[in-house]
Amino acid sequence: MNENKPKVAIVNPADDHTKEVMQRAMDENVAEFVSFYGDDASVRAVECVRSGNADLLMKGAVNTDVLLRAALDKERGILQKGRVMAHIAVASIPGRERPIIFSDAAVIPRPDICQMDAIVRYTVEAARNLGIAIPKVALTNFTEKENPKFPQTAVYQEMRLRAGEGLYGDVVIGGPMDVKTALDSESGSIKGINSPVVGNADILIFPNIEAGNTFYKTLTLFAHATIAGWLAGTQVPVVVTSRADSVESKYYSLITAIKMTKR
Repeated sequence: MNENKPKVAIVNPADDHTKEVMQRAMDENVAEFVSFYGDDASVRAVECVRSGNADLLMKGAVNTDVLLRAALDKERGILQKGRVMAHIAVASIPGRERPIIFSDAAVIPRPDICQMDAIVRYTVEAARNLGIAIPKVALTNFTEKENPKFPQTAVYQEMRLRAGEGLYGDVVIGGPMDVKTALDSESGSIKGINSPVVGNADILIFPNIEAGNTFYKTLTLFAHATIAGWLAGTQVPVVVTSRADSVESKYYSLITAIKMTKR
């Protein structure tokens, strides 16, 4: 029996998918839940987390903007001062041995240097929590060259410099490179790109939300991937799944978020 299972503050678990996720988690003894209902459910769930009485926050049948409004409240919310909130995802793709971690597909439109720094830190931490000792990070773009026409490539250059200074710990960061090059060594060889990240990326960092979200939806539709997603930068991980996500994806999101908690 797991005596140290995390407590999840869950907002309005009234829909069938959320109920099924809760039941499975309780059957497998991996979490316990505190449920909040009513017009102020999000506020009360956030307060539960803020006071240290829950280890995770999870969305049920509530609009995402309502939950985030409570989570981001400057006086009573759970976004830690000076931190950036970002969306982290982990994709399990049939036929692929290793998962792919990627960001940001849902929160930050066009990451600046400060936001990109946070995204790199969060995804690297996630990789380590999932057992990847030395994460390989691909800074993705459609080009492999830095170009002033595409400002994000300059941001990528700064990320590589910071990695070289050891600011992200033991990691390998490469890019800009496209997604195929990051995950397919033959593509990188043909292009003559010499980087240990080529074909071996554990983490994909996207230049903007359009690219990240398109990748997310493409994986689920065409690659039949199961994707876990949560918000990082808050006091605890926040599981905010889409209404269109499968039960499996929602459960996977919860289990992966649990692995992100420091207990």
